[in-house]
Amino acid sequence: MSEIHKCIIIGSGPAGYTAAIYAARANLKPIMITGLEQGGQLMNTTDVENYPGYPNGILGPEMMDDFKKQAERMGTDIRYGYVSKVDFSGTVHKIWVDESKELTAHTIIISTGASAKWLGIASEKKYNGAGVSACAVCDGFFYRGKEVAIVGAGDTACEEALYLSKMCTTVHMLIRSEKMRASKVMQDRVMATPNIRVYWDTQTDEVLGDGTVVTAVRVKHNKTGLLSEIPVSGFFVAIGHTPNSTPFKGIIDMDEQGYILTKPGTSKTNVEGVFASGDVQDKHYRQAVTAAGSGCMAALDAERYLTNKGL
Repeated sequence: MSEIHKCIIIGSGPAGYTAAIYAARANLKPIMITGLEQGGQLMNTTDVENYPGYPNGILGPEMMDDFKKQAERMGTDIRYGYVSKVDFSGTVHKIWVDESKELTAHTIIISTGASAKWLGIASEKKYNGAGVSACAVCDGFFYRGKEVAIVGAGDTACEEALYLSKMCTTVHMLIRSEKMRASKVMQDRVMATPNIRVYWDTQTDEVLGDGTVVTAVRVKHNKTGLLSEIPVSGFFVAIGHTPNSTPFKGIIDMDEQGYILTKPGTSKTNVEGVFASGDVQDKHYRQAVTAAGSGCMAALDAERYLTNKGL
């Protein structure tokens, strides 16, 4: 039988790397499987100014490289690939990497994150990080005193529109139907905010720019079919996230959206020895610093689990 490892970490964002740093320092000799999106969502982010310890800010990919180097220096065995299948039915947990290589471990830390949903228009990718964002709390600061647009009709979209309204001159909120899906209280707050302008029955046709940054959004009015342009410096997409939890469905308890459920105050899942951290189990905060904190929790929980088992 192949070697049974003490700890395998699945995912390489802030949660995964932090879990790796703590697990390595605890001599768990962790193996990290990076996943297809090495470094997580921050690899698609330009300036990060809200993570402690970087007084002048830092580029997202550069910060993830710092995390990676620290995890490696502590002794993490970082392996590139994706987890295609798992078997958590026994006391020793099994995973398959790239559909072929089998690995076993006493503890598993799932840190696979969540991916933002996008509209699917080409300009989203072109200007991603240069005016297009899926996180107002992360990037709203860069648009102080400017006009922005936001797409979405749920509670998250309302929360982000309200957040942006505190620093932006005007927030143009694009709703593709005649009503919002958000709770009544959130709708009331949005409608009562003077600098949030709501556009009903309106879809995004294209995000416009000068080749470097966003300059406007072209919208289509559903009833008339007419196109018009709204000058903005930022375009925020708030139509939801998809947790990257597919390999664990039917094995790990999840909510209706696919977010992994953990026992309150811990990173523990319904399966002994399997822990979850970061955005795959957090649909409320979704920040690099909260992901890192939960990665720390998962490593400490894994260490204590191994100690209690005498492993």
